[in-house]
Amino acid sequence: MKLFIRRILSISMKEYKHILRDPFTFAAAVGIPVLFVIFFGFIIDLDYKGVSVNVRDNDQTESSRRFLQMTASSGYFNLIPVHQQSQADKKLNENDMSSIMIIPKGFGKEIKNGSGKAQIQLIIDGTDNAKAGIINSYISLIADKASNVFSKNEDNSQKPYLNVKTRFLFNPELNSRWFIVPGLGTVIIGLIAILLTALTVAKEWENGSMELLLATPVSAAEIVLGKLIPYFVLAFFDILLIFIFSLLVFDIPFRGSFSFYILSCIIYIAGALALGLLVSVITRKQEQATQIAFAVGVLPSFILSGFIFPIENMPLFFRILTAVFPQRWFMQISRSVFLSDSGFTELMIPFFFITCFAALMIFVSIKKFKKDLEVTQ
Repeated sequence: MKLFIRRILSISMKEYKHILRDPFTFAAAVGIPVLFVIFFGFIIDLDYKGVSVNVRDNDQTESSRRFLQMTASSGYFNLIPVHQQSQADKKLNENDMSSIMIIPKGFGKEIKNGSGKAQIQLIIDGTDNAKAGIINSYISLIADKASNVFSKNEDNSQKPYLNVKTRFLFNPELNSRWFIVPGLGTVIIGLIAILLTALTVAKEWENGSMELLLATPVSAAEIVLGKLIPYFVLAFFDILLIFIFSLLVFDIPFRGSFSFYILSCIIYIAGALALGLLVSVITRKQEQATQIAFAVGVLPSFILSGFIFPIENMPLFFRILTAVFPQRWFMQISRSVFLSDSGFTELMIPFFFITCFAALMIFVSIKKFKKDLEVTQ
C-alpha cells in the first residue's frame, strides 16, 4: 500500500512540475478563472440601467410631468425629450433610438377623472428582443406604481383600487450577479478539468513520454491517479476561489448545505477529469483533443447548462439533450445551494445524475486507458 501511494505521489509530483514549467497550463488553470469571475461578475450585468428613451409629451400637464419624473427617478431610464413628432419619426426611421414613449393629449384629464382610460404609447425597437422585453416590463412596473400614486392623491371619486404586491423569492432585488456568479463553477470546470486534462495527457502520447512512463514499474491505475490529482487540486481551488469571490466581493448569500455543495463539487470535478482523460485516450492528438473537449466541455457549459439561456425556453429536443450533460445538473445544484436553503433532499435528482455521469466516465476512461496501455506494452 505504501508503495502504491508513493508511486501515485511521484507521478503527481512529476505532473505538478510539468504544470509549473508550462506557462500556458499554469496561466489557464489560475488566470482564466480569475478573469471569468471578474468578467462575468463585474462587466456582464443583465439589469438594464440608464436606458435612453425618447419622450414626446403631448399633454404637458402636471400629471404627465409627474409620471415622467417617476420614470426618470427609477434609475432604469435616461429620458430624452423630443419636441416635434417629425423628429421622433426621423429617429425611428434611422434606427437612432431603441424606444420612444408618447404621452397623448388628455392624459392628465383622464388621470383626474379616474376613468382608467389614461394611456401611454411605447414604441420599442424589436431587433434586440431581450432588451425590448425588459424595457417593456420596466415601463409596465413604473406605470403600475404611478397608477397607485395617482389613485391615492388625485382621484376624488374614492373608487376602490386593486393594489398588486409582488415579492420575488431567493433574489428579491433581481440582481443578475446572484444569477451568474454561482453558476461560474460549471463553466470553469468545463475549461480546466476537461480541456486541460485532455490536452496534457494527449501531449504525453504525442511526444512519446507516455512510453517512458510505461517503462517504469508503475501500473495503469497509478498513472491515471497520479496525473489527475494535480488537476483535481487546481479545479477544486478554482471552485473555492469562486465561492470566496461570491461571498466577499459580490455579497451573494449562501443559504444551502455547505457539505453537500463540496461533495457535489468533488463528484462533478471527478467526472469532468475522467471525461478529459477519455478524450485524450481516444484522440492522442492535442488538436483533436481540443476540438472534442471544446464540444463536450465548453459549449455545453455555456449553452446547454442554463448558465445564460433558460432551459425551459429551449425546444423540446434541446431540453432533452441538456439532461445528458452534467453541466445542466451541477448548474442547478450550484445556484440552488447559494440562493435557497437546499440540500440533498431537495437536490436528489441532479445529484443522482452527476454521480452516475462521474461513475460512468471514470469506469470507461480507466478501462480504455488500461486497454491502450496493454496494447502499447
